[in-house]
Order: sequence, then structure tokens, then C-alpha cells
Amino acid sequence: GVALVAIPACIAGLGFTAGGIAAGSIAAKMMSAAAIANGGGVAAGSTVAVLQSIGAAGLSVGAKIGLTSGLGSLGAAAGAVLP
Repeated sequence: GVALVAIPACIAGLGFTAGGIAAGSIAAKMMSAAAIANGGGVAAGSTVAVLQSIGAAGLSVGAKIGLTSGLGSLGAAAGAVLP
């Protein structure tokens, strides 16, 4: 459950926001590097594009289900090992 809140918060902290990429942020530097590498544009499906999509709209239902099941199993395994 914590990951469902923490991951979007971290992405927003990098500068990927609902209003776009924040000026002067790590996200802006990433976007600049990606644009230079791709001849002026950011490729669809690239890391920058995916993070901006999450920053603008949040995690998809599929991503939430995947994170919940994957991290839930990891948490259960860790809880079983700890005294």
C-alpha cells in the first residue's frame, strides 16, 4: 500500500507533474538529454515519456494490481523470515 503512494510521490518529486515537466528539475534534465539523443523529440515509450505519463495521470489500474501483488508477496516473505 505504501508503494502505491510513494512511487507517484517520488516521480512528482523528480519534476514529472500533472501540469507537465517542472522547469529546472531532474525531469527537465532527463527530457533535455532524451530530446538531444533523439534528434529533438522524446520517443514514445521512453523512460521520460512513461514517467511523465505517470506524473500526469497516476499509475494505471494494471500497474497498481501488479505492484500490490508483487510487493505484497515480497512483504509476506520478509515477514515470514523476520523473528
